[in-house]
Amino acid sequence: MHKLKHRFKPRAKHRVHHHQQARRRARNALLTTAAICCAAFGLARAEAGVAPHAVDAKRSGESREARLARWQESFDAFAAADRAHPPVAGGVLFVGSSSIRLWDSLESDFQSLPVVTKRGFGGSRLSDCSEQVARLVLPYRPSVVIVYAGDNDLAEGATPQEVAASFVNFVAAVRKELPDTRIAYLSIKPSPLRAALIERIRQTNALIEAYSATLPNLDYIDIYSKMIDADGRPRAELFRPDMLHLNRSGYSLWRTEIASHLREPAAGASNLVNAPAVPTLAVGAAPRAAH
Repeated sequence: MHKLKHRFKPRAKHRVHHHQQARRRARNALLTTAAICCAAFGLARAEAGVAPHAVDAKRSGESREARLARWQESFDAFAAADRAHPPVAGGVLFVGSSSIRLWDSLESDFQSLPVVTKRGFGGSRLSDCSEQVARLVLPYRPSVVIVYAGDNDLAEGATPQEVAASFVNFVAAVRKELPDTRIAYLSIKPSPLRAALIERIRQTNALIEAYSATLPNLDYIDIYSKMIDADGRPRAELFRPDMLHLNRSGYSLWRTEIASHLREPAAGASNLVNAPAVPTLAVGAAPRAAH
């Protein structure tokens, strides 16, 4: 009996290993398929001249002129800040919605970076960021651009596929003029106020994560999984009383996750901050912050 047991143990282990490999292959195939579908969806729309913001406009009845006017005050403020402190190329640029705009300690949280620029405009959608790349990203010629947006799109009725297509277009618009700039997408956060959107948020994040794995110099930073509890619910202690925007604890978590990507890339990848224009991170060095 003992001999029989010993003879069959390796086979059992082999079967388990085989099943694990099969599951991994199935998961990778699913992610690859999602990435291809996401990319094809966005590129097909772009080739057809149908941008995500056009779909948003059709949904809301908002014209392009109205969208531009909606953000004019924010971009006027950015222009004034740039005149006072001319942009320095090769830095790290944070762009996106109010989660970026309200991050008051962002520059000090990343004080080891040589140049940090914050350009968040509250209420914006990922489709707006895509449409505004010429004003939002290109003037700063960053080595790295970190973008957070997407939950406002979903809240206004966009589908996960439409939000993912907005990111595809954002990447294409940046790469067209700045092919060496690294782009990192912060996953959409799970907030208590928008708990009803959780499934669509997960789907959107999965599409963008899969797409990000298909291109070089494109990163997906997972903050979603760190902001839910053991039951999959948003962690309320990370939010302000409005249960939508982050408090100090929430931003501390974001800082940790972003810093780990800036400093400690995944195996086989290079640092996010790796262009010659950006020196190696030196702890304690004060950044040059754009206001």
